[in-house]
Amino acid sequence: MNDCCHIRPFQQADLPTLQKIREAAFAPVFASFRKLVGEEIAQVAFAAAEEEQAALLDKYCAPDSGREVYVAERGGEIAGFCAVALDGKTGIGEIDLNAVRPDLQGAGIGEALYAFALRRMKEAGMKVATVGTGGDEAHAPARRAYEKAGFSAAIPSFYYYKLM
Repeated sequence: MNDCCHIRPFQQADLPTLQKIREAAFAPVFASFRKLVGEEIAQVAFAAAEEEQAALLDKYCAPDSGREVYVAERGGEIAGFCAVALDGKTGIGEIDLNAVRPDLQGAGIGEALYAFALRRMKEAGMKVATVGTGGDEAHAPARRAYEKAGFSAAIPSFYYYKLM
């Protein structure tokens, strides 16, 4: 346990709470996407994005998913989560889908989850750690958190949309 929270492995009973945290934490991100591309494109391009992300979390939390999911608790309540992928063949570990309750963001919970995930990767023999995030303003806090966790090398990318 660190000063901000206790991190433990995911338990199946955690899933409904993790889904609520995911939904609340990513609401500004999906709003940002809609604003960036415009409502007409968003209605098509992002019509199922939130449902797809919910299904992805369900998949990662399933037994034998190929992901390890960890939960951060603060004051006996779930405060956030982090999915971790470990590829023993390539030696690449990835911090995957993760979120912290919006009312607890900035309290060190994300930082604790990322430090835990990086220790887990090192313990599993990973040679490189990766994490992906968006370049939009809604993802700025995530980028700062990843940089604070020691990530520095980045490849900028763009995803373009066009109405047909």
